[in-house]
Amino acid sequence: MKKERKNVTKVPQREIDVLFTEYAANRQHPSNRLIHWVCIPMILFGILGLAWSVPFPHLEFLGRYNGFLNWASFLIAFVGYYYYRLSPVLSYMMLLLVFALSLIVVQFEKWALAGGPALWLVSTVVLLFAAAGLFIGQKIEGKRSSFLSNVKFVLIGPIWLLQVLAIKIGLKRH
Repeated sequence: MKKERKNVTKVPQREIDVLFTEYAANRQHPSNRLIHWVCIPMILFGILGLAWSVPFPHLEFLGRYNGFLNWASFLIAFVGYYYYRLSPVLSYMMLLLVFALSLIVVQFEKWALAGGPALWLVSTVVLLFAAAGLFIGQKIEGKRSSFLSNVKFVLIGPIWLLQVLAIKIGLKRH
């Protein structure tokens, strides 16, 4: 007697699921995961602060709103769109995180104007320490850093963490 084969159609995986699966594969060690929870937000702060620090031209048509637009605005718009295409819920969570980090960047900017270190310097130091932390985490993991092979993983790291948080608090990320 022959067994009948059922015609099973495979549901294609969404791009975000594929990226998360591959990203998580290189982040299994508890110490590496903890390092990611500390260093990824630091990297976001560093990148945001550096983009914020790049002088932006004075545009007459902006009038009194000239100080509210900078290169970080374009970076936020780009990543917001990219994340929205992957997962609207996670993109909203990311916007809240970026808003919080922007408030911190503004405080460092005010500190710099009051005589403290320049925002670009603080951002660079934070970014370098965080990047070193991630490399240490990958050494602990014993695997090659995935963002060296695929630049998308630089963008996936933050929403991977937010996805873990979303699952813990019971949010659907679709």
